[in-house]
Amino acid sequence: MTTLSIRQIDLHYGAAQALRNISITCQPGKITAVLGRNGVGKSSTLRAVTGVNNVSAGEIVFDNEVLKKSPPYKRAPLGLGYVPQGREIFPLLTVKENLETGYAGLKRTDKNIPSFIFDLFPVLKSMLGRRGGDLSGGQQQQLAIGRALVTRPKVLVLDEPTEGIQPSIIKDIGRALQFLRDEKGMTILLVEQYLDFCREIADDIYVMDRGEIMHSGPASDLDLPDVRRHLMV
Repeated sequence: MTTLSIRQIDLHYGAAQALRNISITCQPGKITAVLGRNGVGKSSTLRAVTGVNNVSAGEIVFDNEVLKKSPPYKRAPLGLGYVPQGREIFPLLTVKENLETGYAGLKRTDKNIPSFIFDLFPVLKSMLGRRGGDLSGGQQQQLAIGRALVTRPKVLVLDEPTEGIQPSIIKDIGRALQFLRDEKGMTILLVEQYLDFCREIADDIYVMDRGEIMHSGPASDLDLPDVRRHLMV
Protein backbone atom coordinates (compact mmCIF):
# COMPACT_ATOMS: atom_id res chain seq x y z
CA MET A 1 0.00 0.00 0.00
CA THR A 2 1.22 3.47 -0.88
CA THR A 3 2.12 6.29 1.46
CA LEU A 4 2.29 9.95 0.49
CA SER A 5 4.45 12.05 2.78
CA ILE A 6 4.84 15.83 2.65
CA ARG A 7 7.89 16.82 4.66
CA GLN A 8 8.49 20.37 5.86
CA ILE A 9 7.75 22.03 2.54
CA ASP A 10 7.76 25.74 1.77
CA LEU A 11 6.26 27.17 -1.41
CA HIS A 12 6.63 30.67 -2.85
CA TYR A 13 4.85 32.59 -5.59
CA GLY A 14 7.57 35.05 -6.44
CA ALA A 15 8.42 36.91 -3.24
CA ALA A 16 5.21 35.81 -1.50
CA GLN A 17 5.40 32.73 0.69
CA ALA A 18 2.27 30.58 0.46
CA LEU A 19 3.35 27.56 2.55
CA ARG A 20 5.54 27.38 5.63
CA ASN A 21 7.00 24.13 6.94
CA ILE A 22 4.03 21.97 5.89
CA SER A 23 4.21 18.31 6.92
CA ILE A 24 1.38 15.87 6.15
CA THR A 25 1.45 12.08 6.19
CA CYS A 26 -1.26 10.25 4.27
CA GLN A 27 -1.54 6.81 5.78
CA PRO A 28 -1.97 3.91 3.31
CA GLY A 29 -5.58 3.03 2.68
CA LYS A 30 -6.89 6.02 4.62
CA ILE A 31 -8.67 9.27 3.80
CA THR A 32 -6.75 12.37 4.90
CA ALA A 33 -8.54 15.73 4.78
CA VAL A 34 -6.92 19.16 4.79
CA LEU A 35 -9.25 21.90 6.01
CA GLY A 36 -9.11 25.64 6.41
CA ARG A 37 -10.62 28.92 5.33
CA ASN A 38 -10.18 30.32 1.83
CA GLY A 39 -6.68 31.48 1.00
CA VAL A 40 -4.79 29.60 3.73
CA GLY A 41 -2.74 27.43 1.33
CA LYS A 42 -4.81 24.26 0.93
CA SER A 43 -4.81 24.25 -2.87
CA SER A 44 -1.17 25.32 -2.94
CA THR A 45 -0.38 22.19 -0.96
CA LEU A 46 -2.06 20.03 -3.59
CA ARG A 47 -0.33 21.91 -6.40
CA ALA A 48 2.97 21.08 -4.73
CA VAL A 49 2.02 17.42 -4.41
CA THR A 50 0.97 17.12 -8.05
CA GLY A 51 3.94 19.08 -9.40
CA VAL A 52 2.00 22.05 -10.71
CA ASN A 53 4.22 24.26 -8.52
CA ASN A 54 7.68 23.38 -7.23
CA VAL A 55 8.46 23.61 -3.54
CA SER A 56 11.06 26.05 -2.24
CA ALA A 57 12.19 23.75 0.57
CA GLY A 58 11.42 20.33 1.99
CA GLU A 59 10.42 17.24 0.02
CA ILE A 60 7.47 15.16 -1.12
CA VAL A 61 7.86 11.38 -0.90
CA PHE A 62 5.56 9.12 -2.88
CA ASP A 63 5.83 5.35 -2.53
CA ASN A 64 9.34 5.74 -1.02
CA GLU A 65 10.49 7.93 -3.92
CA VAL A 66 11.39 11.61 -3.49
CA LEU A 67 9.54 13.44 -6.27
CA LYS A 68 11.96 16.39 -6.37
CA LYS A 69 10.89 18.79 -9.18
CA SER A 70 9.24 16.30 -11.53
CA PRO A 71 6.29 17.79 -13.51
CA PRO A 72 2.70 16.51 -13.32
CA TYR A 73 2.97 14.36 -16.46
CA LYS A 74 5.76 12.37 -14.82
CA ARG A 75 3.97 12.01 -11.49
CA ALA A 76 0.70 10.69 -12.92
CA PRO A 77 2.20 7.43 -14.29
CA LEU A 78 3.70 6.73 -10.85
CA GLY A 79 0.15 6.41 -9.52
CA LEU A 80 -0.83 9.91 -8.49
CA GLY A 81 -4.37 10.83 -9.61
CA TYR A 82 -5.60 14.42 -9.41
CA VAL A 83 -9.11 15.86 -9.38
CA PRO A 84 -8.63 19.65 -9.65
CA GLN A 85 -10.80 22.35 -8.16
CA GLY A 86 -13.38 23.42 -10.71
CA ARG A 87 -13.32 19.95 -12.32
CA GLU A 88 -11.59 21.10 -15.55
CA ILE A 89 -13.31 18.56 -17.77
CA PHE A 90 -13.21 19.11 -21.54
CA PRO A 91 -16.61 20.66 -22.38
CA LEU A 92 -16.62 19.83 -26.10
CA LEU A 93 -15.54 16.21 -25.66
CA THR A 94 -18.06 13.50 -24.86
CA VAL A 95 -18.13 11.82 -21.47
CA LYS A 96 -16.45 8.77 -23.03
CA GLU A 97 -13.75 10.92 -24.62
CA ASN A 98 -13.15 12.76 -21.33
CA LEU A 99 -12.65 9.44 -19.57
CA GLU A 100 -10.32 8.25 -22.32
CA THR A 101 -8.01 11.23 -21.78
CA GLY A 102 -6.90 9.30 -18.70
CA TYR A 103 -5.25 6.75 -21.01
CA ALA A 104 -2.26 9.00 -21.75
CA GLY A 105 0.16 7.54 -19.24
CA LEU A 106 -1.11 3.95 -19.30
CA LYS A 107 0.27 0.80 -20.86
CA ARG A 108 -1.64 -0.40 -23.90
CA THR A 109 -3.15 -3.30 -21.96
CA ASP A 110 -4.59 -0.89 -19.37
CA LYS A 111 -6.25 1.46 -21.86
CA ASN A 112 -9.83 0.75 -20.87
CA ILE A 113 -12.40 2.23 -18.51
CA PRO A 114 -12.66 0.09 -15.33
CA SER A 115 -16.23 -1.11 -14.84
CA PHE A 116 -16.28 -0.11 -11.17
CA ILE A 117 -16.29 3.56 -12.24
CA PHE A 118 -19.75 3.05 -13.73
CA ASP A 119 -20.82 1.17 -10.60
CA LEU A 120 -19.81 4.20 -8.52
CA PHE A 121 -21.29 6.75 -10.94
CA PRO A 122 -24.02 5.10 -13.08
CA VAL A 123 -24.94 8.44 -14.66
CA LEU A 124 -21.66 8.44 -16.57
CA LYS A 125 -22.53 5.18 -18.34
CA SER A 126 -25.91 6.52 -19.39
CA MET A 127 -24.32 9.73 -20.75
CA LEU A 128 -21.24 8.38 -22.54
CA GLY A 129 -22.19 10.12 -25.80
CA ARG A 130 -23.12 13.46 -24.23
CA ARG A 131 -20.70 16.37 -24.27
CA GLY A 132 -19.05 17.14 -20.96
CA GLY A 133 -20.17 20.76 -21.05
CA ASP A 134 -23.82 19.66 -21.14
CA LEU A 135 -23.59 17.89 -17.78
CA SER A 136 -24.63 19.48 -14.50
CA GLY A 137 -21.95 20.59 -12.06
CA GLY A 138 -22.40 17.47 -9.96
CA GLN A 139 -22.23 15.20 -12.97
CA GLN A 140 -19.08 16.98 -14.15
CA GLN A 141 -17.51 16.35 -10.73
CA GLN A 142 -18.31 12.66 -11.02
CA LEU A 143 -16.75 12.71 -14.48
CA ALA A 144 -13.59 14.41 -13.15
CA ILE A 145 -13.25 11.75 -10.45
CA GLY A 146 -13.91 9.00 -12.98
CA ARG A 147 -11.26 10.41 -15.32
CA ALA A 148 -8.70 10.35 -12.49
CA LEU A 149 -9.65 6.76 -11.64
CA VAL A 150 -9.04 5.69 -15.24
CA THR A 151 -5.34 6.42 -14.64
CA ARG A 152 -5.24 3.61 -12.01
CA PRO A 153 -4.01 5.84 -9.17
CA LYS A 154 -2.46 4.51 -6.00
CA VAL A 155 -3.12 7.87 -4.33
CA LEU A 156 -6.13 10.00 -5.28
CA VAL A 157 -5.83 13.75 -4.64
CA LEU A 158 -9.01 15.87 -4.72
CA ASP A 159 -9.36 19.65 -4.43
CA GLU A 160 -12.75 20.73 -3.01
CA PRO A 161 -14.80 17.82 -4.45
CA THR A 162 -18.05 19.08 -2.85
CA GLU A 163 -17.78 22.69 -4.04
CA GLY A 164 -21.00 23.84 -5.71
CA ILE A 165 -22.48 20.33 -5.68
CA GLN A 166 -26.05 19.40 -4.72
CA PRO A 167 -26.43 17.37 -1.49
CA SER A 168 -27.51 14.12 -3.18
CA ILE A 169 -24.36 14.01 -5.31
CA ILE A 170 -22.18 14.94 -2.32
CA LYS A 171 -23.49 11.77 -0.68
CA ASP A 172 -22.67 9.78 -3.84
CA ILE A 173 -19.12 11.19 -3.87
CA GLY A 174 -18.70 10.38 -0.18
CA ARG A 175 -19.82 6.79 -0.73
CA ALA A 176 -17.48 6.50 -3.72
CA LEU A 177 -14.46 7.68 -1.71
CA GLN A 178 -15.30 5.30 1.13
CA PHE A 179 -15.55 2.43 -1.40
CA LEU A 180 -12.18 3.33 -2.90
CA ARG A 181 -10.64 3.32 0.58
CA ASP A 182 -12.37 0.24 1.98
CA GLU A 183 -12.61 -1.99 -1.09
CA LYS A 184 -9.74 -0.82 -3.28
CA GLY A 185 -7.29 0.09 -0.50
CA MET A 186 -6.71 3.48 -2.10
CA THR A 187 -4.94 6.28 -0.25
CA ILE A 188 -6.90 9.54 -0.55
CA LEU A 189 -5.90 13.13 0.14
CA LEU A 190 -8.58 15.78 -0.13
CA VAL A 191 -8.90 19.49 0.49
CA GLU A 192 -12.29 20.53 1.84
CA GLN A 193 -14.28 23.19 3.64
CA TYR A 194 -17.40 21.09 4.23
CA LEU A 195 -16.91 19.94 7.82
CA ASP A 196 -19.74 17.40 7.97
CA PHE A 197 -18.43 15.68 4.84
CA CYS A 198 -14.96 15.36 6.36
CA ARG A 199 -16.30 14.26 9.72
CA GLU A 200 -18.24 11.48 8.00
CA ILE A 201 -15.58 10.04 5.68
CA ALA A 202 -12.10 11.19 6.79
CA ASP A 203 -9.78 9.18 8.99
CA ASP A 204 -7.28 11.96 9.69
CA ILE A 205 -7.45 15.74 9.42
CA TYR A 206 -5.00 18.60 9.11
CA VAL A 207 -6.16 22.16 9.73
CA MET A 208 -4.35 25.02 8.00
CA ASP A 209 -4.22 28.74 8.68
CA ARG A 210 -2.00 31.35 7.01
CA GLY A 211 0.06 28.78 5.17
CA GLU A 212 0.84 26.63 8.21
CA ILE A 213 -0.51 23.47 9.82
CA MET A 214 -2.24 24.46 13.03
CA HIS A 215 -3.63 21.06 14.05
CA SER A 216 -3.47 17.40 13.08
CA GLY A 217 -5.35 14.42 14.44
CA PRO A 218 -8.33 12.11 13.92
CA ALA A 219 -11.49 13.38 12.23
CA SER A 220 -13.27 13.42 15.58
CA ASP A 221 -11.10 16.42 16.52
CA LEU A 222 -13.33 18.57 14.29
CA ASP A 223 -15.61 18.87 17.30
CA LEU A 224 -12.91 20.48 19.46
CA PRO A 225 -13.34 24.24 20.04
CA ASP A 226 -9.65 24.96 19.40
CA VAL A 227 -9.90 23.24 16.00
CA ARG A 228 -13.16 24.89 14.95
CA ARG A 229 -11.68 28.26 15.80
CA HIS A 230 -9.34 27.95 12.81
CA LEU A 231 -12.22 27.03 10.50
CA MET A 232 -14.66 29.81 11.33
CA VAL A 233 -14.97 32.70 8.89
